[in-house]
Amino acid sequence: MATEEVNNPPSLPSYPQLIINAIEALNDKNGSNKTSISKYIESKYGDLPAGHSTLLSHHLNTMKESGELVFWKNNYMKADPNAPPRRGRGRPPKPKVPLPPGMVLSSARPRGRPPKDPNAPLRSPKPSGSGKPRGRPRKMARPEGGIAASPTTIMSASVRPRGRPPKVKTSAFTEVSVGH
Repeated sequence: MATEEVNNPPSLPSYPQLIINAIEALNDKNGSNKTSISKYIESKYGDLPAGHSTLLSHHLNTMKESGELVFWKNNYMKADPNAPPRRGRGRPPKPKVPLPPGMVLSSARPRGRPPKDPNAPLRSPKPSGSGKPRGRPRKMARPEGGIAASPTTIMSASVRPRGRPPKVKTSAFTEVSVGH
């Protein structure tokens, strides 16, 4: 029984009620921001749970989404049932024109590519105009007898090989000629 009293203090109302009381007590015409609400709750009730700021943010957001509070210019205020809804900056949305009675909205087209018709006749592939096969040509097969001495291979021997040339190793001692 003693543990129930420690975990749940009876003097602390629910967070939504704490927030409403704080906004009413602060009585600012532009509303109250999160820090002023938090400071008021701390000054009035003192002993608050460890995650007070997280709980406060959560309940402010839920109350804002449910319509109990209005968030305007970083301030929270109680929603006035008679006040027109406030708009933000930018172009106002277009008014929605009501449909005449009896008219039903057609369903929107489904996303993606439409499925192929299974009953459609098979189409033959497009004839290629030049007769050349598409894509990269196949590698040439190596000759059976190895590399034969042909004029092209003799000429390629004098041409530099492909790729980066090997690094030349320098010896530690080099000849130095000194002449006066």
